[in-house]
Amino acid sequence: MGPVQVLVVGFEHPAFSGEILAEFSRLDQAGIVRLVDLLLVSRAEDGTVETLPVPADAGLGGLAAVVLGQPGGADEAGGDEAGADAAGDAVWSLADAVPPGSVAAVALIEHLWAGPLTAAIQKAGGAPLEETWLSSEDLGVLEALIDERGVPGTAGIP
Repeated sequence: MGPVQVLVVGFEHPAFSGEILAEFSRLDQAGIVRLVDLLLVSRAEDGTVETLPVPADAGLGGLAAVVLGQPGGADEAGGDEAGADAAGDAVWSLADAVPPGSVAAVALIEHLWAGPLTAAIQKAGGAPLEETWLSSEDLGVLEALIDERGVPGTAGIP
């Protein structure tokens, strides 16, 4: 299995039409990413988290709930109630990722394109140390810099 990303997307007023699942299907057919599982959660103003039924449910949500911990449980992501593991290191929490009073989709996405790259890195003795995504603000700065500087190798990239 290739690298799997946990993507949490918040919705103020969810309006699921099937368009997101159709896009995941297209990306899977193109060999780019595969939607491993999708879990919908709601976090009440008091902080409690509950799962919601997935529209057009095809048995989705069960894998993510097990891997990430049942929402609202004291032992999400293998930590204690304070959000730390046995060594005292901070751990990621689904409940912390979803703001109170909102709904979120939690997708487990396998990056099919990255499998060969990950294997090459491991073969060379390397291991990922950190993974993050640029914020929309930082992405805007990057795009402006690319446009301004005419960075080689980026011409024609949409």
